[in-house]
Amino acid sequence: MADASFRDAPKKPSHDGLDRPDGGAAQDSDDWSWAGPGLRRGRLRVRTLLAQRWLTVAGQSVTVLFCGLVLDVQVPYALCFSLIALSAWLNVLIGLASTGQRMARDVEATAQIAFDILQLAGMLYLTGGVFNPFSLLLIAPVTLAAATLPARYALGLGVLAVIVSIVLAFLYMPLPSAAGVPATPRPEGVVVFAIVAARVVGIVITGLYAWQAATESARMELALNVTETVLAREQRLSALGALAAAAAHELGTPLATISVVAREMARGAPDEQTREDAELLIGQAARCREILQRLTEMPEAQDAVHERMSLTQLVHEIIEPHMIHGVRVEAVVNGPSGESAPDVWRRAEVIHALTSIVENAVDFARSEVIVVARFDPRSILIEVRDDGPGFSPEVLAKLGEPYVTSRPGAEGSRTGHIGMGLGFFIAKTLLERTGAAVDFRNGRRGGAVVAARWPRPAMEAPGFIGV
Repeated sequence: MADASFRDAPKKPSHDGLDRPDGGAAQDSDDWSWAGPGLRRGRLRVRTLLAQRWLTVAGQSVTVLFCGLVLDVQVPYALCFSLIALSAWLNVLIGLASTGQRMARDVEATAQIAFDILQLAGMLYLTGGVFNPFSLLLIAPVTLAAATLPARYALGLGVLAVIVSIVLAFLYMPLPSAAGVPATPRPEGVVVFAIVAARVVGIVITGLYAWQAATESARMELALNVTETVLAREQRLSALGALAAAAAHELGTPLATISVVAREMARGAPDEQTREDAELLIGQAARCREILQRLTEMPEAQDAVHERMSLTQLVHEIIEPHMIHGVRVEAVVNGPSGESAPDVWRRAEVIHALTSIVENAVDFARSEVIVVARFDPRSILIEVRDDGPGFSPEVLAKLGEPYVTSRPGAEGSRTGHIGMGLGFFIAKTLLERTGAAVDFRNGRRGGAVVAARWPRPAMEAPGFIGV
């Protein structure tokens, strides 16, 4: 009953109907990866790059002056401030050439971050190379790139930082020392290897950490946007029911008047043609009233009743669309003895989420899907069970996360639906927004079970006053 591509069944279809775009094609899991279309990671504004570079200029200037004037370290002022001035001039030129609010193109941002790495490398070359404690700052631009740029650009900048770290272990000016203090001896052998390895590992690990965090954030943001779109669509469809009921009510009186006038015209018609025209009006008015009557009788088109339904009606509405696929789909409502099923609020998100879960259960069931609704004085529980292969252990641990899929693409399913690995995420998110606690597990006798439990006050609709 999971996202169809979740199941660990070799000959089962790999589609899911929980998150399909209307009429859209299946999305390959690679398409929704870091660099895939539709999943856009955070881009950098030009102003952000300028601000961090001004911060670097200020920090480097303060550090050089503090070491030289306070600690009396013999710093090569001219060369250091030349490199600092180069960064400042670059900022000035970029600031004059573009608006700070503009989003930096990927190539542009990559070039600027590469400049920052090389400028810092120059400062480190003048002040002890990789043995300067400030060489740790090489991690910063790589982290920024990993969090905001496409993979190939971030990887390139990471490689550049690693190369710089290795080169600075062999090519550098001696680490400055205070006046009258002997120069620090150059490390050798294992010490050099350990220092370089620490810098490289720091760059790699921190970059990967930033990449993972930014990727998860981008994937979650996109998945939530898709969820919002699904919910908005369901709410619009639900609103159409109330609109149909209002139309039926408002048009009833004019149609009745047309029928009365047409009958009078038919009785007093001066000729056969006029009488036939009047009878045609009567017939068409009657047809309009029948259409409006059908709209009024639809559960989702009832005006006063539209906002509420019994728990039994809810589960039957959930299973009704899926009773045509060759699988037995049954609904059961249980509660305390002698107590009737409570009325619940009609919520588009609940109906959509549970209908989608049942749809997925139908895709993987061998012969039957059971929807069980239980109620007691404290809670309302709805379970969707199937007799399919169940969830594989590795998938079960990740259910409810966006884009969880074991196979890319789609091959068709019993219900004919396709998806992008967003199905359970959307369903779980929608249900949790209504106050439900959602649980995924395998049944004791096999098959998959998806359960949603609400506190009874969160779902129950109080009775009509005076009825």
